Amino acid sequence: MKKSVGILSPGVALGTAARAMSSKFFLMALAIFISFAQVVIEGNSWWSLGMNNPVQMSEVYIIGAQPLCSQLAGLSQGQKKLCHLYQDHMQYIGEGAKTGIKECQYQFRHRRWNCSTVDNTSVFGRVMQIGSRETAFTYAVSAAGVVNAMSRACREGELSTCGCSRAARPKDLPRDWLWGGCGDNIDYGYRFAKEFVDARERERIHAKGSYESARILMNLHNNEAGRRTVYNLADVACKCHGVSGSCSLKTCWLQLADFRKVGDALKEKYDSAAAMRLNSRGKLVQVNSRFNSPTTQDLVYIDPSPDYCVRNESTGSLGTQGRLCNKTSEGMDGCELMCCGRGYDQFKTVQTERCHCKFHWCCYVKCKKCTEIVDQFVCK
Repeated sequence: MKKSVGILSPGVALGTAARAMSSKFFLMALAIFISFAQVVIEGNSWWSLGMNNPVQMSEVYIIGAQPLCSQLAGLSQGQKKLCHLYQDHMQYIGEGAKTGIKECQYQFRHRRWNCSTVDNTSVFGRVMQIGSRETAFTYAVSAAGVVNAMSRACREGELSTCGCSRAARPKDLPRDWLWGGCGDNIDYGYRFAKEFVDARERERIHAKGSYESARILMNLHNNEAGRRTVYNLADVACKCHGVSGSCSLKTCWLQLADFRKVGDALKEKYDSAAAMRLNSRGKLVQVNSRFNSPTTQDLVYIDPSPDYCVRNESTGSLGTQGRLCNKTSEGMDGCELMCCGRGYDQFKTVQTERCHCKFHWCCYVKCKKCTEIVDQFVCK
């Protein structure tokens, strides 16, 4: 018995081929869209809570208003769950992010990369997609900012789930000094910051040994370094009691260090950050094994820094064209280094400032306004 062989007519064959081709193009387009969406999703960041954001507006807490967490861009699924559970914490997450961003901009104000922000929910732009030492610092200082803000909010009674510090009395505190007062609750601030900030990294799943898995390990390490820096710099503060300030009695408590001190410490860690790579077991190890292994308080990076001299859309570098520089400085803020050898333009500007201030009884200070013409230098 012969098997019948079907023969497609030219019209049917053409239609079948067209459907196959359109299906192939559809799958390609879908793959491109998914990859683009992934980049957009990963480009979003909780750092955006530190920018102009609904979390900073009191009306979002009004009963019956649109739920707060649905208005916040840049949160991962795990962070949204924490937001729903701890809505009163979100304002201070935002304050912590803002503190971290400002400190980053202060520490890098004289560098080619000056921690500039961009107008989207990635906050720092594409430059954060590179696992550089600048990215390492940014993750660390923002995580530190959250610990700082949450610890202080607890002490000030702003949160329903925490209060004053319950830290144990230091062993070296003199016996006749009282341990009490209301200290910054650094233990709670550390724990909540770890839970919230690390949530995005912990819910991302990538193949073991991939670049993405290395970035996750790098980000988690630097987040922890930032939190540890705040924790370790906290110190005992005391207040005197007694007749006419005799200080016959002291009350002491645990207090956060000024955040500038945290920023300075992290900047030192940035300068000595360790270059890392993934080993065969999927762990980060130092590129140069002759150096001591980084501790939990050190910063690590996996990529060399991009060229910050010229604007580059692919790396996110804004370049240094138009940046002010110091003609007399030989440091990074000097015109030679800041302008990357391109030269600079000079112009004169009028500056007005208060001067000849006098105190008048009682009780105000009156100043005059002085103007002067100063030279300024801008990179070509």
